[in-house]
Amino acid sequence: MLPSDVRETRYRNLGRSLSLLGAYGRQYAKCEELLAIEPDHAEALICRGYTLEKLGRYEDAIATFERVITLCPKSALAWQGRGIALGRQGCYEEALTSFSQALKLDSNDYRLWQNHGKALMNLYRHQEAIHSFERVIALKPDNYKAWYNRAIAFSSLSDHDTALTNLNIALKIKPNSDYIWNYRGIVLSKLGRHAEALISFENSIKINPQHSSAWYGRACCYAVQGKVEPAIEDLERAIELSPSVCRNLARTDITFNPLQNDSRFQALMVEHS
Repeated sequence: MLPSDVRETRYRNLGRSLSLLGAYGRQYAKCEELLAIEPDHAEALICRGYTLEKLGRYEDAIATFERVITLCPKSALAWQGRGIALGRQGCYEEALTSFSQALKLDSNDYRLWQNHGKALMNLYRHQEAIHSFERVIALKPDNYKAWYNRAIAFSSLSDHDTALTNLNIALKIKPNSDYIWNYRGIVLSKLGRHAEALISFENSIKINPQHSSAWYGRACCYAVQGKVEPAIEDLERAIELSPSVCRNLARTDITFNPLQNDSRFQALMVEHS
């Protein structure tokens, strides 16, 4: 079983992360300056709420958006921001309620439909999520994330052929996406098309050599094809990048059954302090 890799990495490296967080911090300070003068300035509060969400201060963000909603009950941006922050905390039912309320106020915001769909996905309501992503595509046909998320929903419903079609469209829009190539490899593996899956994982690794799921997926492909040496080498790399996740997956993954008696595989299953 291949590891699930359904979330886009927000920051590709530590330097960029610190740079972005620094920018959000400066933005937060500007919002606070304005709010010190005018505490009920709705736009400044919305800015503050989204900045707090980016800084990972989800409770504060929720409180800020709820204050905006008290002042301006018809603010779709506030309802959406509340939903995003709730989703970050894993409160998907509440997040969905917020997104649904926002859509009543603004049904033409493709980002709202995207967030609505992702909340449904997290609640395993995949068929409904597909409808939400279709609304995104209707509003913005070149939104590769909608095609990608739609593919995940179809694959979750075991419709891997339709998932593959959606991934191919996503890659036409965003050919340099490591996570789309990786998920394409996962879907092809589920279809038993391991040679093609191998190519997808290789493309993912070329784009992002730090993508542990792609290394793991390629190891699985090699194992299925009876190529022991490259399978162990790739699994070792995957475990180096993501030790606990990849090691735990490999321990129960029937794909690696032919390697169970190999001393190198056994060594990889041992945790090091």
